Amino acid sequence: MLLAKLFTAPSNILVLDEPTNDLDIDTLDLLEELLIDYKGTVILVSHDRAFLNNVVTSTLVFEGDGVINQYVGGYDDWLRQRETLPQSTAAVTNNVKTKAASSAAKLSYKDQRELTELPQKIESLETNIKDISLKMSAPEFYQSDRILIEKTEQQLAAYQAELSDYYQRWELLEQ
Repeated sequence: MLLAKLFTAPSNILVLDEPTNDLDIDTLDLLEELLIDYKGTVILVSHDRAFLNNVVTSTLVFEGDGVINQYVGGYDDWLRQRETLPQSTAAVTNNVKTKAASSAAKLSYKDQRELTELPQKIESLETNIKDISLKMSAPEFYQSDRILIEKTEQQLAAYQAELSDYYQRWELLEQ
């Protein structure tokens, strides 16, 4: 098992890029425990907000315009500490609309419209992913029919892939 090898070798720093991708719940729990008990420094890149909340003690956030800020705690702690926190998707959408308007010469009408719709689509997918993850974290879930388990896992993977595509598209459109 890769996790066993990773944590048995002597080290004082670990660099992990998206370590939760494709992990089942039991392996994810084991990884969290091992990282919490790790005595060295862990540099971790992840989109898994719950994982970050459970593991990290400090967060470096790329705020835009080349600014990187450090916050104590995980993702939720960062949200609480931020100076400017969008209160809703509408605020994010308005920000996107402003950016889209300022780059109107660069984007077609179709691209501008897509850019303004992406935050709502992303929020919806994140909600779906959270709901499925909660469902899958229940102990009785894995005692249900195997076909249902596989369909749920496939749906989660599809949502995660779609979310990744939306983030990539958003980044492309904003450039």
